[in-house]
Amino acid sequence: MKLTHFICLLALACGFSACVQNADFTISGEIKNPGDVKKIYLLEAGTTRVTISDSASLDEQGKFQFKHFTPYANLYKLRIGGFFFDLIAANGDKIEFSTDLKDEKHQYDVKGSENSEKIQAFNQISNHYGEINTKLDEQYQAEVEAAGKESEALSKKYFGMYNKNISDYSNALIDFKNKNETSLASFYAMVSLDSMRYEKELIAYSEQLKEKKYFTDNPGVQAFIGRMAAAKPLSIGQKAPEFIINGLDNKPVKLSDYKGKYVMLDFWASWCVPCRQENPNVVKQYNLYKDKGFDILGISLDEDRDLWKKAIDADKLTWKHASELKSFEGSTPTLYRVYAIPSNFIIDPQGIIVAKNITGSDLEEFLKRTFSKAQ
Repeated sequence: MKLTHFICLLALACGFSACVQNADFTISGEIKNPGDVKKIYLLEAGTTRVTISDSASLDEQGKFQFKHFTPYANLYKLRIGGFFFDLIAANGDKIEFSTDLKDEKHQYDVKGSENSEKIQAFNQISNHYGEINTKLDEQYQAEVEAAGKESEALSKKYFGMYNKNISDYSNALIDFKNKNETSLASFYAMVSLDSMRYEKELIAYSEQLKEKKYFTDNPGVQAFIGRMAAAKPLSIGQKAPEFIINGLDNKPVKLSDYKGKYVMLDFWASWCVPCRQENPNVVKQYNLYKDKGFDILGISLDEDRDLWKKAIDADKLTWKHASELKSFEGSTPTLYRVYAIPSNFIIDPQGIIVAKNITGSDLEEFLKRTFSKAQ
């Protein structure tokens, strides 16, 4: 009886060992017209760091193979000469890859992994909108050269076209995610969205991933869920956190001082070129709506008081200003998770964040819409 039990355990152990040995994924590839390329590199690209995982030599027929283990489905890149090709691999996948290095569009064929086919489809979407952007660049430069100079009207025209292309691309990514929810490729599509403009959608997506346990063994997905959880308390619809900061006159200023009106917390600095370029628009909007219940608190990330004061005077910023003169290390920028400027938060009379990081025509449209409703 004991011997039989031992034999059964041995059989199970051998079976388990065989499973482990077969658990690797394989990539079998063929390169046409490889030129001087002799070696192919497999790079792990599932996190912010891209690292070389393995390398393989091309044989005389331009073929290569990788056999690799991964603890979770992950994004990989094949580096072939100066070109990179995306794949998603999980243990057990038998991926077949082929490409022609003379193909100017760098297209490739992939089989044996549905995730890899999906990431290829995502890349095709990105390439499509990237080509539109390139054409817009060329058209803009041609019109500037024809006119002999840049103009505000021309810039405004193309700004709208660029914005539409970005919006169309973003909508295509969200649609791709909705159609491929259970594919890891949908995650890489969603994290390609502008995190400022689509924060609400990204937070909702992170909560969906956590609830449905999609890809949560992947460290990149775990990190994303963590980032979105940290961002949620300062997202649109949340209560803005109270703070106290010294004003330019050295008197304390609190967020609650603005209760009952719309206030924009404008994080900026004298040395921030985009901030200074946006200031004329902010001044214009402030003058339009300051008598209708709109105010601004400028929070500077300067460290030099004199430069801060000179910039306020030069740009004619007539609202209240405050700073700890500690750059990004101040308690208020830290509380509001400000890592780049210009950055702003618009808070309603009840203290709720209703808009974030809007500038130019977006700020103009938001204020017009908000105060037309209030009338």
